[in-house]
Amino acid sequence: MRSMIRLMILALGLSGFCLSSASAATCRDPAGFAAFIAAIKSEAAAQGISSGAIAALDGVAYSPSILAKDHGQRVFQQSFEQFSARMISPNRLRRGSTLLKTYASALSRIEAAYGVPGPVIVALWGLETDFGADSGGEATLQALATLAFDCRRTEKFQAELLDALRLVERGDLAPAAMRGAWAGELGQTQFMPSSYLKYAVDFNGNGRRDLIHDPLDALASTANYLKAHGWQAGAGWEPGQPNFAVIQKWNESEVYAKTVAAFATKLAATL
Repeated sequence: MRSMIRLMILALGLSGFCLSSASAATCRDPAGFAAFIAAIKSEAAAQGISSGAIAALDGVAYSPSILAKDHGQRVFQQSFEQFSARMISPNRLRRGSTLLKTYASALSRIEAAYGVPGPVIVALWGLETDFGADSGGEATLQALATLAFDCRRTEKFQAELLDALRLVERGDLAPAAMRGAWAGELGQTQFMPSSYLKYAVDFNGNGRRDLIHDPLDALASTANYLKAHGWQAGAGWEPGQPNFAVIQKWNESEVYAKTVAAFATKLAATL
């Protein structure tokens, strides 16, 4: 199941500004895309991003299919009962329970460091990418550049594109490895580049923050995100309890947040 994270946020996004009047006049017109990329490169250089990282934009092409997915998205309108019944399938629950036990030692260390219990982290892992099985196959730089070129949320996606270049510069991911969801989310729990920069951690100590290929980095980074947004160690996560509001910082949709909470509770019951 491809990530549904951020759908509510994206649907409410406001259109921003383009980098120049020229790009503003031609946004959505593929003929202006090369000039737009040139402007992005200039802006990246002005912000101190290295030339090596900026070179990751060489050859990035406009993607009509990405734009079609963005314009065609529909915020889910299912009830909690409908959505959770589909998302918390018996097979997903069994798989999540198995992974809780497989990663028990690591999840215990993650909880000690960040205060977030394993069932919550594994619930997000399962709902976002089916435990890493489907984190998306879109070229991230192409997706972000296309969305940044569009007139609807230009400022937002320009900022995410620049942060993606910073990930390259920092050495977390090679450009070719940056593949994820159509809106630019990366990794096994689907971080936008800005969140990747802020909250990704190198939990296995190999010198890189790899949320795509390394489950331990992905799980610990998810816990770090939740802690940074106010997670209270030892407090509950169901609706009405202190940590439910933190889950909604992950995804503002109440139906989604309630599904995360319900899934985590079901997983905890299997321990």
